[in-house]
Amino acid sequence: MFAQKVIDAATAAEPSGGTRRRDLFRSIGVDPDGPVDPKQMVPDTDYYALCARVAREDPNGASVPIRVGSSMRCDDYGAFGLAWKSAIDLRGSYQRSERYARVLTSVATYECVEEDGRFFMTLNRAGERHLGMRLSNEQTIVAVTQISREVAQEPFSPDAVYFRHSGPDDITAHESYFGCPVHYDADRDAIEVSKDHLLAPNKLGDPSISAFFDTHMEKEIAELPEAQELDGRVRSLVSRTLSEGVPNVADVAARLGLSARTLQRRLAAQGHAFQDLVDDARQDLAVRLLRRTDYALAEVAFLTGFAEQSAFTRAFKRWRGETPANFRRTIQHA
Repeated sequence: MFAQKVIDAATAAEPSGGTRRRDLFRSIGVDPDGPVDPKQMVPDTDYYALCARVAREDPNGASVPIRVGSSMRCDDYGAFGLAWKSAIDLRGSYQRSERYARVLTSVATYECVEEDGRFFMTLNRAGERHLGMRLSNEQTIVAVTQISREVAQEPFSPDAVYFRHSGPDDITAHESYFGCPVHYDADRDAIEVSKDHLLAPNKLGDPSISAFFDTHMEKEIAELPEAQELDGRVRSLVSRTLSEGVPNVADVAARLGLSARTLQRRLAAQGHAFQDLVDDARQDLAVRLLRRTDYALAEVAFLTGFAEQSAFTRAFKRWRGETPANFRRTIQHA
């Protein structure tokens, strides 16, 4: 369904059965003549490649994420969209994304976060921030904004929008769409939402209908195959909690609705060990912070769960074969 939206945006001025449209569908392994199946999953690498290709071939490629994301409607998401629409308020809608987004993707998670009285709807997606992923993240944040506007009773705009990657040369179209400041090279991919917007009743919020779709979505979640990137979900959860200390297996398992023993067994069946995933998450976060921020090394150590900078330095040398200071100097002069 997401891929179809990208292809629709890329071929809006072309015949519906045009050669380019058919070629784009084939590039992601989808039959261009078959019906669109919202439950059919496309490999993330193929989807990112599609996003990058479409943007490169478009004269106004930087605006493609806005065109794609703003075309989304709750009804496009099936039962997930109905659960979002029937939630009592936007906080309830966002909480459904936290719990049920696995029916849409196995490579991203969502989190509604409160920090010092500020509220963020945050997208978490691990991996290298190449062009395709950056475009996909922008599409997602636009789509979240679009369907928030669809269900909110009052006109909705975020207080601010944040992207972890660098922005295009001209962000006028982004600021015009969101109606607020857009910050790139930030520490998160998120929209910041006022408390008034978050707690205002949704247009169609209904407790009984909301409860019905919660039950339906719980059933869909329970029927998902176990091969849904459990290791990625563990890494993502670990990354988000490292500044509070390194989480143990029981804490992470509880967030996933599993027992510690079940989580370890399922990871082992996929060839992973919990501690190795924790190590991977710490390394990935450390590299991102050294690349994207000017935090002191002691701050990076703290944010990646180390009590002392010396312990962080030893771990980083084991991961990357050089000290964090040397790594930062190298990328700054690359």
